[in-house]
Amino acid sequence: MSEKTLTRMDLSEAVFREVGLSRNDSAQLVETVLQHVSDALVAGENVKISSFGTFSVRQKTARVGRNPKTGEEVPINPRRVLTFRPSHLMKDRVAAGNKR
Repeated sequence: MSEKTLTRMDLSEAVFREVGLSRNDSAQLVETVLQHVSDALVAGENVKISSFGTFSVRQKTARVGRNPKTGEEVPINPRRVLTFRPSHLMKDRVAAGNKR
């Protein structure tokens, strides 16, 4: 399995090569898209990207957890968590190992 990580810089470089915008415009476009996605999730909205997947925020309730080392019960506060559910197309591509 590859240890490579896709970064913002990689995304903006791909936009620069594929779309032909300047490097600055490409970087700004990537930042704007990521900001819109982030703002929607903070507001509690789902973000669905066709053929990729759905990001959503889920509310977890308070519960009692256990410290695995000591066995002591510890309260876990309610919180919001980010979840991602890949589309069937994305699942199939990852399972097949396709690069493109």
